Amino acid sequence: MGRWLLGMTVTFLLICRYQAKRDPTLYCSACRALVDELNHSIEQVDPKKTIHVGGFRLNPDGSMKDKKVPLARSETHLSELLDGVCNSMSDYALHVDPDTQRKQYLRFAPRSDGGGGSIGDFPDLKNFQFTGPQAPDALKFACETIVEDLEDDIITLFSQSSEDPQRRLCNVVSDYCNDTSNGNDEL
Repeated sequence: MGRWLLGMTVTFLLICRYQAKRDPTLYCSACRALVDELNHSIEQVDPKKTIHVGGFRLNPDGSMKDKKVPLARSETHLSELLDGVCNSMSDYALHVDPDTQRKQYLRFAPRSDGGGGSIGDFPDLKNFQFTGPQAPDALKFACETIVEDLEDDIITLFSQSSEDPQRRLCNVVSDYCNDTSNGNDEL
């Protein structure tokens, strides 16, 4: 019993230490980038595409209860998007606002339009930091951690097409951006 209590205490302290070391700028930016990338991916899906959902069980009368839902916001599609969404974190870098010196990760690479062209303009790259400890690997790891911790909440939030999913996920559900110093909506 004593070893078990000691083991649980050490585990609790390690978890608390790990949670305390999370960089608020990194996790807030990762959460915002995650929402931005998911919204972009959902917008790319043809709204006419649907998917059959249901239990595929026969009712006593021999009929099957089945319904069609839009593919873009289906749980199946959202799960597939979550599997690869963090790979796009390499398109983000640490940005330092020249006026306020506020740091946050922002997208520096324009999105592809699917036909080889790009959507949007290139941002001014002089305020981005591309090397050092704030490399995209840290942002990708933070994104993967958020997806792992909040996958069910993310799917629920995006399947309902709620208003302002960035604020709901990053401020209300996860509390990663609850600090007012991270209150910029620039992604």
